[in-house]
Amino acid sequence: MPQTQIGTSEDLLAELSIWVRMETPTTDAAAVNLLMDIAQHELSEVGAALTRIPGRTGFGDHLIARTPGSGAPILLAGHLDTVWAHGTLASMPYHVNGEKAAGPGIYDMKAGSFLAFHVVRSILRQGVPTRRPIVLMLTSDEEVGSPSSRDVIEREAAQAAYALIPEPAGQGGACVTARKGVGRFTLRVEGKGAHAGGSFQHGASAVVELAHQILALHQMVDVDDGITLNAAPIWGGTRPNVIPPEAGCEIDLRVNSTRDGEEMERRILGLEARTAGCRLTVTGGMNRPPYAETPAIRALYEKAREIARGVGERLPHQHRGGGSDGNFTAALGVPTLDGLGCPGSGAHASHEHILWRHLAPRAAMLAGLLESLD
Repeated sequence: MPQTQIGTSEDLLAELSIWVRMETPTTDAAAVNLLMDIAQHELSEVGAALTRIPGRTGFGDHLIARTPGSGAPILLAGHLDTVWAHGTLASMPYHVNGEKAAGPGIYDMKAGSFLAFHVVRSILRQGVPTRRPIVLMLTSDEEVGSPSSRDVIEREAAQAAYALIPEPAGQGGACVTARKGVGRFTLRVEGKGAHAGGSFQHGASAVVELAHQILALHQMVDVDDGITLNAAPIWGGTRPNVIPPEAGCEIDLRVNSTRDGEEMERRILGLEARTAGCRLTVTGGMNRPPYAETPAIRALYEKAREIARGVGERLPHQHRGGGSDGNFTAALGVPTLDGLGCPGSGAHASHEHILWRHLAPRAAMLAGLLESLD
């Protein structure tokens, strides 16, 4: 059992509900910063050494809180932004229904980030010794690929002995020991507009060309090797009687290995037009490297499973297709354990919820890891 006194799940849920009732879409830096202000004030009150990194390129700030100690630290990284736009609370209000607590962003990942914050605050407030110092990082742009925080995360991870990521737990409370790498691309087609009736033969349909390209992308899918592509959203054309002069789509790529990521990036960026009179422009690339399970990650998982058993939690593990900031830390060779947040379901969906009675035991598990990792 950890030394840190965590409190009850009811207590944790009461404070977490304040976070959930604050809408923090990634696209609104000021809104994210209001919640960052609360975390900063609370951590300052218990003596954390704080660094606030001003937001850039339109995103909110990032907060780093350090506990005392020497040696390579444990990096604990979460994010405060959500995918939900302002006004979502009106149609999807925070509420508790039996075992479930629901609301926008509660599962992905305000519950997990709150647990990380609460555990570090409790360790500092109670003066609990840890074998390694802790670096808690709260960021503002994870839901769009961490464009302004990746360099900060990688800088801190390069100095760390371990990385713990409190992203949502999977089915049955599963944590994550591997994730696919993620690529994002934008494909634009320039065609030639013309009247669809009187000058059909003089046009070059960007939509027809886009259709060829989407089918070609689908032919690259290899589910057995873990390579998937998805084209969405798509756009093109103006009116039914106009040959579309432009069209395009965004492309999501998932791979299991760095080699596959490099090869697929080359193939996607090298796409060529198949329709006379059309021209392609493809931009983008891999934005999250693959997070592969290693012996060190497996050993970290076994340690966490032992601690979880001691606080009454099951901790299966899984490989997950979605990316997280754990992809960055694992790719640097740092033993990384992800999915340490609260069990629940419905990430990015209207039924998003957590199983709130797990809040205290998951916090106790996290505290046990932070206290005992050496």
